Amino acid sequence: MACRIGELVLDCRDPDKLARFWCEVLDFVELGREEGDGGYAVEIGPREGFGGPQPTIILRTADVPEQRTSLLHIDLNPTDRDQDAELERLLKIGARPADIGQTGDEQWRVLADPEGNAFCLLKARIDPL
Repeated sequence: MACRIGELVLDCRDPDKLARFWCEVLDFVELGREEGDGGYAVEIGPREGFGGPQPTIILRTADVPEQRTSLLHIDLNPTDRDQDAELERLLKIGARPADIGQTGDEQWRVLADPEGNAFCLLKARIDPL
């Protein structure tokens, strides 16, 4: 028996702002929110809801510094367009280029979400089956 990732938790300054951004990026919806301990959390996920093959993302308020190094980042594959077209779409909805020391010869693009969390845009992945 193995495990699967059920949810990813991202500490942030503005969960609503990041929820809107990541919902637009991933075609997710808000699944719920929870108040507590002076902050709140917003859970987003696939339109089908909980329990599917994709994890949900919980964005929760935290006192995070403006400049920080991410210990985890998300890699994205375009599903219905090529990498250049998806890059253009992501930049229009608030992503911005990020420099994490890449050489420029990589096949992926490094971006940051509105709070500076780095993520990579890979080329479209073709399912071998």
